[in-house]
Amino acid sequence: MTSFEMVMTVAIVVAATLLTRFSAFLIFPPGKKAPDFVQYLGKALPAAVMGMLVVYTFKDTIVLSYPYGIPELIALLVTVGMHLWKRNMFMSIGTGTVVYMILIQAVFNVPK
Repeated sequence: MTSFEMVMTVAIVVAATLLTRFSAFLIFPPGKKAPDFVQYLGKALPAAVMGMLVVYTFKDTIVLSYPYGIPELIALLVTVGMHLWKRNMFMSIGTGTVVYMILIQAVFNVPK
């Protein structure tokens, strides 16, 4: 890609992101009640997305060969424990990710 094409690509992505972010405020102005379906999605989607991320995270875990899924299990337990303790999604996921990276790179020395 040329420099111009890269700049145009970034500009289009920025414009699309801003449009999707601001369109919700245009469609659902302050003071007007959102439809029941939209409110349902606001309650149901976060749990559904987290469930999908958990499945995606563990889909390639091989429990029959070294390290037998132990780093993944420890990171999962740390993430769940941190979330139950602090009730902060960002802190929970961040801590679990850091623990997992330390485990596979320094403790279990998982080959690439």
